[in-house]
Amino acid sequence: MKQVITLLIGIGSLTNVEAQSKRALQPEDIYRMKTVSSPQVSPDGNWVVYQVRSIDSAKDKSSSDLWMMSWDGKENWQLTYDAAGESAPKWSPDGKFISFLSTRTGDKNSQVYALPTKGGEPKRITNIKGSINEYLWAPDGKKLVLSISDPDYSDTAASKIRKPYVINRYQFKQDREGYLDSTGTHLYLFDIPSGKLDTLTSGVYSETQPAISPDGNLLAFVSNRTAVPDKNDNSDIFLMELKKGAVPQPVTSWKGSDSRPVFSPDGKQLAYLQSSSQDDFTMYGHSILGVISIADKKSRLLSSQLDRPVQNIRWEADGQGLLALMEDDRRVQVIRVNAGTGAHETITSGDHSFYGMELNTAKKSWVGLRSTPTLPAELFAFESGQLRQMTHHQDSFLAPLQLPLVEGFQSTSKDGTKVSGILYKPHTYQAGQKLPLVIFIHGGPVAQDEFDFDMTRMVYAAAGYAVAAVNYRGSSGRGVAYIRSIYGDWGNKEVMDVVGVANHLVAAGVADPARMGLGGWSYGGITTNYTIATDTRFKAAVSGAGSSLQLSLYGSDQYIAQYEYELGVPWKNRDKWLALSYPFFKVDKIKTPTLFMASESDFNVPVAGAEQMYQAFKSVGIPTELVIYPKQYHGISVPSYQVDRLKRHIAWYNKYLK
Repeated sequence: MKQVITLLIGIGSLTNVEAQSKRALQPEDIYRMKTVSSPQVSPDGNWVVYQVRSIDSAKDKSSSDLWMMSWDGKENWQLTYDAAGESAPKWSPDGKFISFLSTRTGDKNSQVYALPTKGGEPKRITNIKGSINEYLWAPDGKKLVLSISDPDYSDTAASKIRKPYVINRYQFKQDREGYLDSTGTHLYLFDIPSGKLDTLTSGVYSETQPAISPDGNLLAFVSNRTAVPDKNDNSDIFLMELKKGAVPQPVTSWKGSDSRPVFSPDGKQLAYLQSSSQDDFTMYGHSILGVISIADKKSRLLSSQLDRPVQNIRWEADGQGLLALMEDDRRVQVIRVNAGTGAHETITSGDHSFYGMELNTAKKSWVGLRSTPTLPAELFAFESGQLRQMTHHQDSFLAPLQLPLVEGFQSTSKDGTKVSGILYKPHTYQAGQKLPLVIFIHGGPVAQDEFDFDMTRMVYAAAGYAVAAVNYRGSSGRGVAYIRSIYGDWGNKEVMDVVGVANHLVAAGVADPARMGLGGWSYGGITTNYTIATDTRFKAAVSGAGSSLQLSLYGSDQYIAQYEYELGVPWKNRDKWLALSYPFFKVDKIKTPTLFMASESDFNVPVAGAEQMYQAFKSVGIPTELVIYPKQYHGISVPSYQVDRLKRHIAWYNKYLK
């Protein structure tokens, strides 16, 4: 008996030591975190192939490899190790091969490779000059449909000097793509045995998002065939026979966007997504699930009554229903929609977010990526009404960490609007303790902060801050009216909601009113600028990839269609443009020390947006600093830059809030 008691005491002591040895999250933990994505279920339902992205800190780059797991979770191993990385895994129809895109043999552009599931080396099966963006297996397993961007012949091989950009498009810039002097993206049929490539579509328009009917006879795709595609968000779904020379025919006519076609199991219907608006610019809305009868081209919308965005639609095996992901007030749930009546049921519940859901028709179940505030995304299976965690790639990442405390809240803005948010507090937080506050604002604006693993806000909380995520008006997950409330009225209701969150957390006794800061990236940076120009209580701010002198961005970024549709052209609506640029013109009234950041190659929100505010702050003597990340686009991709950004944010907040 004494021996048993001693053993139990020993175990208890060990548990306490383990708890005490856990540490707070640090910016450098970015290097350790894995990203799981792209699950694909084998035709027999017994296996799942998926991607895992990891970071090589020595090389300062990330790379994705493929893994394979048995459905029961008993077997799991890494399939590929090539430094070039792999993406877009798919199973061949007979299940004998796993295909993927890669540049592993030094190709300039990604090619399709096939890896035998019984073992062996991957074999390159395409040798295409253009860039393969998407690909699909035909049901017979002998052909591929490829979506290929037209080759860029502007580089002179001999001198390696690029020829001048020659541009005649309405929209001539796009983040990551650069100047748009190239032509389109078209669909091709690739015969695997012979290597023959047949052109399916051509011309001045682009074709994307291909889908093949179960019998292999029909091809659906998405294209904008208006007179000037750059001037609107229209896209329609087209159908054609899957053969060279076939003529595509439109099956939708909505003036907004119709996208993501998916054939029903019997091939008689197409499920798709339709924008909630048919305006020329449709960002201020969301996607609705629809179904088209191929025989008579009649369509029905199934999810309009939900007033929530749906995505990732998948047909059930019997064709009677569809599964989809639905955003709903800080959560992403899996729903089932009856294909005949539109009746829906929410299959999952709880404070979590799902991504990348795929059906396992053989097992009458599905697999998806699930994340919670304390768990980075892992694969979960849903069977017999229960969720089962499949992968455990995040276990080693989480093992040494003591994570911050996370809870949802709702604040009330001064006009009575209820605003949903998420609050992060240090794991050492004690009730009644007043903390310095950081409100970190999401971009978009049409997006939502969710109950998922938020590395950025968690790191701030681990550094000793109360951190608030706020789904201000303009955010998704609360209905179309909530989204559209900021249309043409930037820097008004969003600021009201951000300030309302600050007031709420001060009143709740969590935030120290004398030590409040804020920040954000993209529209989060823009809203940061609007807020510090409205309320001088904030003692520190970080504004990343933001802008204030909106008039100066006309023709300098990729949003020309939005500007002209939402705001009107500057020479006719000058007062409107100047009114929305108020942070720049009120700079002498701003009191908040602000760190400005930008990416050198960003065509989404160009570096000028940060440079202008930095220069204005310098001119009037407000403490400021400017950090520009070399050769980065709107999203920072270099791991060391991601770490650097977090560390600089924390240092800035520490300087002024502690």
